[in-house]
Amino acid sequence: MSDRYPGGIISATAPEPVGPTDGEGGSAPGVWTMEQASYYEGVGQWPKPILPRELYAWGASSTGQLGQNNTVSASSPTQIGGTIWKEAAVGAGYCLATKTDYSLWSWGAGSQGKLGHSSTVNVSSPVQIGALTTWLDKAAGQYHSLAVKTDGTLWAWGGNGDGQLGLGDKVLRSSPVQVGSLTTWSKVSTGVYNGYALKTDGTIWAWGWNPFGQLGQNNIVYASSPVQVGSLTTWADIVGGQIHVIAVKTDGTMWTWGADAKGSLGQNTLLAHKSSPVQVGALTTWNKVGAGDSYCLTIKNDNTLWTWGDNGFGQLGQNTPIAADRSSPVQVGALTDWSKMAPGAIGVKVIKTDGTLWSWGYNTNGELGQNSTPNVSSPVQVGSGTNWSTVAKGAVGGGAQPSLATTKG
Repeated sequence: MSDRYPGGIISATAPEPVGPTDGEGGSAPGVWTMEQASYYEGVGQWPKPILPRELYAWGASSTGQLGQNNTVSASSPTQIGGTIWKEAAVGAGYCLATKTDYSLWSWGAGSQGKLGHSSTVNVSSPVQIGALTTWLDKAAGQYHSLAVKTDGTLWAWGGNGDGQLGLGDKVLRSSPVQVGSLTTWSKVSTGVYNGYALKTDGTIWAWGWNPFGQLGQNNIVYASSPVQVGSLTTWADIVGGQIHVIAVKTDGTMWTWGADAKGSLGQNTLLAHKSSPVQVGALTTWNKVGAGDSYCLTIKNDNTLWTWGDNGFGQLGQNTPIAADRSSPVQVGALTDWSKMAPGAIGVKVIKTDGTLWSWGYNTNGELGQNSTPNVSSPVQVGSGTNWSTVAKGAVGGGAQPSLATTKG
């Protein structure tokens, strides 16, 4: 007897393993919990075993956000204990990270309960959130955190003054609380006072603050529980900026909405705010999307890298004078080997296909990992390593943000 399994039918004979080649697992099944299997079946994929990774942090550490059990800043990568990390997310003065056993950990600023430890106390080294080992995706914001479990449920905690927890009220929570009862959530992202999520059916949802239409509802009405953006079921990814949003569809088209500060919507306009999705150009070759405070960063199918919006700290990587903002996508150099990216509020980290790590933008606290503090307006390599695996997106809206990245196990 065989049972349905993500990506096909699982039977007595397992498919031939492929990989893993990049620390993210291969294409053949292994051993997973029922919750993990259920999640991957929902998204139509075989589960991918995760290899252990080392986790490194650098930048500001005023609230212990480097996880070193102190408050000493570092301008070059410093390892956080252990070799079983999966991936991380950076918030305003704090961090979230999952391990390969799908446990969830946090450290740094505990204001408004965003660490999920049932308190508001700062923590300068990783502390597990609860005892569960079923956390899949997570997002760290300015004052709130979101996460999805392997069973497809959505959870939130932290500040909630604008309904950004999606719980139908404005009450702060200092430990994870489930958002509704659905089991079809797959990915989360945060705005400064917003939550965004993608479901396994290809729909996207938003909630929280809405003065610039960042909820995509064709209005500026706040929502304290998730509301669907349009009715399409063809969304592949969504990322929240400070007060704008960028998303990509399964057909490779790219869309933005919300505030158009500094040209951040990529529409070749300025301050032309949009309260529902508008397409950026006509191309169908966009793949990965990211957003910072008032700028965007994207990678195309050909591994070229593109940026637009605010350039006040050189975060567009164009080697142009500071404040040379762009209101439509501009390619960063001529290279075609960009792989993974993580825009922060006003600084960028990107991994190339050769496993090298690069950074540019804001650097007052050594966030670029260059063992120095000047801002940089074009890509510079972080050290000489070629085994970087993941890099953590920084929170929007300010706060002393560290940089986090993992290396292959």
